[in-house]
Amino acid sequence: MFLPPKRSLAASAVPLVSLTAALAVPLVSLTAAPAAATPVPSNAAVHAAPRVATLVDVRASHQPGLDRVVFEFRGPLPARRDAGYVSRLIADGSGHTVPVAGDAILGLRFGGATGHDDHGRPTYGPARETLALPGVIQVVNAGDFEAELTFGIGLSRKAPYRVYTLTHPSRVVVDIKTPYRTVPVRTYFLDSRAYAAGRRPYTAAVSRPVTPPSTARGALQRLFAGPTQAEYAKGLRFVASGATGVRSVVVRDGVAHVRLTGSLGSGGSAFTVADEITPTLKRLPGIRWVKIYDAHGRTEHPKGRSDSVPESLEP
Repeated sequence: MFLPPKRSLAASAVPLVSLTAALAVPLVSLTAAPAAATPVPSNAAVHAAPRVATLVDVRASHQPGLDRVVFEFRGPLPARRDAGYVSRLIADGSGHTVPVAGDAILGLRFGGATGHDDHGRPTYGPARETLALPGVIQVVNAGDFEAELTFGIGLSRKAPYRVYTLTHPSRVVVDIKTPYRTVPVRTYFLDSRAYAAGRRPYTAAVSRPVTPPSTARGALQRLFAGPTQAEYAKGLRFVASGATGVRSVVVRDGVAHVRLTGSLGSGGSAFTVADEITPTLKRLPGIRWVKIYDAHGRTEHPKGRSDSVPESLEP
């Protein structure tokens, strides 16, 4: 029932395809266009292998009025740097949709760059990183093959952005504006250490920024993004129980009606995604009861002021 540790970049890397195939809409090139006339290379130039940038770190922080994501490289800057909003993030090669938490996805592609060493080991952190920032929710890798890297940045909302480079060391910086107010909410994850020891409560709360007035939806969006790396190291886990996301959240007469997507199932466990959703929403003003529905709109007690879960989430 616990979620497995996050996979490394090397484990999740898949072959890249063309830029338009890798992302749902084309990205905008941030590098200068080549000159119209290309000189004939010398023999030495033909046989010289180009230097490839190696990604060694991805980090993010909040600055006044913006969230900043930094991609740091060893060696030169990537030869090509493309960015643009996409409707969905596509895994290079397989064509599968890569889940990214957020209402908007900023796609990034680095040409002439790699994220692994000669033995296939990742040279930076995990392929999926959750952040507790006002705008940035996740940074997700979608490909690392033949000196091409693809990423998606999941955002709480679409906003203006700026991409620029720095040197010594080589860095590609993405500044995403956050010209909106946020409020803190408490999101509840499974405390795997407490659960293993039989020590209640089995959940632990962390703080997340969300944008009002849709605080209930924002809180669940952050819940489904999972814990940050620091929280994961402390034993916090997100138990999805087969849920892939939240289709809708409607609050009416003190009751939050939550419809999930995916194939829900408890797997025989007494702890399910409902045990994370319910305390997360009940901490919000105006919510006293939570009714959770499966993808078909079914729950055990759809009427009245009471908590309810679908039958599939029963142990």
